[in-house]
Amino acid sequence: MNEHVSTRHFETLAIHAGQEPDAATGAVVPPIHQVSTFKQDGVGGLRGGYEYSRSANPTRTALEENLAALEGGRRGLAFASGLAAEDCLLRTLLKPGDHLVIPDDAYGGTFRLIAKVVEKWGVEWSVANTSDPASVREALRPQTKVIWVETPSNPLLGITDIALIADIARGAGARLVVDNTFASPYLQQPLALGADVVVHSTTKYMGGHSDVVGGALVTADEELGNELAFHQNAMGAIAGPFDSWLVLRGIKTLAVRMDRHSANAQRIVEALVAHPKVTQVYYPGLASHPGHETAAKQMRDFGGMVSFRVAGGEEEAVAVCDRTKVFTLGESLGGVESLIEHPGRMTHASVAGSALEVPADLVRLSVGIEAVDDLLEDLRQALG
Repeated sequence: MNEHVSTRHFETLAIHAGQEPDAATGAVVPPIHQVSTFKQDGVGGLRGGYEYSRSANPTRTALEENLAALEGGRRGLAFASGLAAEDCLLRTLLKPGDHLVIPDDAYGGTFRLIAKVVEKWGVEWSVANTSDPASVREALRPQTKVIWVETPSNPLLGITDIALIADIARGAGARLVVDNTFASPYLQQPLALGADVVVHSTTKYMGGHSDVVGGALVTADEELGNELAFHQNAMGAIAGPFDSWLVLRGIKTLAVRMDRHSANAQRIVEALVAHPKVTQVYYPGLASHPGHETAAKQMRDFGGMVSFRVAGGEEEAVAVCDRTKVFTLGESLGGVESLIEHPGRMTHASVAGSALEVPADLVRLSVGIEAVDDLLEDLRQALG
C-alpha cells in the first residue's frame, strides 16, 4: 500500500486500501486466488513472495493490508475465525507460568478458550471490571503479561477507557489487547489510544452480511506483527481466499452500515427505555450509562448492539425472543439483518456459574439496517 493512502479518510480506505486494480486485467475488485500453491521461478524464486497459500495468498494479503489501514496499524492478519485469531494471539504473547487479566463481561467463547484451553497450558488468569481502573490494578500480578479488554463489551455493553488501561498495562509491563468487534474500526480505533493489539471477529460488522466466518489481529508494533505472522503460518488457522474476499466486500460498506446501525439502535433504545415491561437497558449512548462519557470520547457513535432486561424473569425473556417476526432468533451479530437472542442460554451459556455469568432475564439485540419503524413495531408486539 502506498504511504500516502494512510492519510485518506476512513470511507476511502475501506474501499481502496490493499485493493489496487488487478495488474493483469484491470479488475477493480481483487480476484479470488483460489489456489493452494504457486509456480516458482527457480528454487526460491518467489513471484511477489507467494509460495503456498497457508503462508500467504494475494486475496488474503489484500484483506490484511486493508485491515491494517482501517485500524491505523502496521500489520494486519486474517484468520479462519475470531477465536482462531485469539488463540494465535494468546499463544504468541503468553507462555506457561504467565498470567492475564480478562474482563468480567467478556464474550463466552473468549472465556471458554482461556478457562478451558489456555489454562491447561499452564497460563493463569483472573477477572477484573475493566471499567474500573482500581479493579484492573488489583488483578495484576508480577507475572501479568496481557490485559484483555472488550469495549463495548458482550453482552452488557460495558465501556472501558482504553487510554487509561493502556497506561496501566505499560506500567505493569503487560500488553493491552482490545476486542474491537462491537465497535468496528469505523467507530473506534484502539491502537491510536494506546492498545498493543486489536482483535476482531470479522464474521460480525466487518463482513456484515452473515455469510462468512473470520477473525483478525492488527498491531502497530512491527516486531510483534512479525511474531504473530510467524505463529499464524506455524499454526495454520488462516482465512481462505473466498472468505477473505467476502470480508473485503463487506468492509466497503462498513461506514454507511455502521451509521445506520447506530441510528436505528438509538431509536430502539428510546422505545425500550419508555416500555413498562423493560426493567433496564444497556446502551452506551444513554446519558445514564456509567460509561457514556468515555464512549463519547473514544467512539464516533455508539453502535448497533443493545441489551435489555424484561419484567417476568428468564422465561419471559425467552418468550420475547420467540415472539419476534422481523428480528431473527439467532446467535452472532453485526449483519444487515436484525437478530435477537437470549445470552444466558445461547452465546454465553459457557460462562454459567462463573464470575462472568449474565442475568437470566437479559435479551440482546443486534440492530440491523431495516426500516426502523418495522423493527420498533416488531419489538412492541413481542414485548406485549
